[in-house]
Formats: sequence, structure tokens, C-alpha cells
Amino acid sequence: MSEHRYALRVQWEDTDAAGIVYYANYLRFIERGRSDLLLQNGIDQRGLIESENGAAFAVRACNVDYLKPARLHEELVVTTAITELRGASLTLGQEVWRGAELLVRAEVKLVCIDAKGRARRVPQPVAALFATLSPNLSH
Repeated sequence: MSEHRYALRVQWEDTDAAGIVYYANYLRFIERGRSDLLLQNGIDQRGLIESENGAAFAVRACNVDYLKPARLHEELVVTTAITELRGASLTLGQEVWRGAELLVRAEVKLVCIDAKGRARRVPQPVAALFATLSPNLSH
């Protein structure tokens, strides 16, 4: 399975008074990882929603395990892998790492929606890309 990697450095705004990353900011980190996965593979989310067959991805469910804290100025890597691909949804496994230490593990289910917020099938070009990023999955 292909895995996307997104590097970041913890900034002051990401932490509490003790310099430890505030738990909700991990959701921002993994969102950046998902957005970068799409952008690095030629999918402009703004263009996708504004296209003739407008589509966007919304988080349907998110399950997060916080294992170890990250701290101010540390370098982290968010990994993202597609674990399930269905007609109108996909599930991603995302992790936040500090070197060889796993800090956070998340399972995120996304649903594809149209411009009015209704569920719709993932557009064919995007589904084809996802299939190439998850070659070991049945679709």
C-alpha cells in the first residue's frame, strides 16, 4: 500500500503553556496530510468543488489514539494510507511520527459530497487515482 508522508514542525501556536501540542491540533496536522496527498497527486480541492460535477470530501468519522505527546519545535511526519475505498467514501489510516516514535494513530472516514452537501460517488478520475494509491485493496 502506498503511503504519503507530510513533514511539519511544531510551532508555538500548536502548543499549550507547557509547550506540548494541544490534542485538537493533531486533527489539523492530519488534515494537512490529507490535503497534501491530494495536492501532490494533482487534485486541487477548490477546482474539484467548482467543477461542472462539483465534489468535495467531508470527514464522516474520526477515531484518534493519542499515544505520546509532541513538543514545541519538534519535527513530525504525518503518514497517510488509503485502507478502504468504496463508491462514495474512503477510509484512511493516518499516523503522526517523531522520528521512529509513533505519537498518534487515527482512522478517518471521508465521504464524497456534491456542492449541496449530498453524498455522491467519487468522481472517476479521483477514484482512479485513489485506486493507484491503494493497489492492494479490492474496490
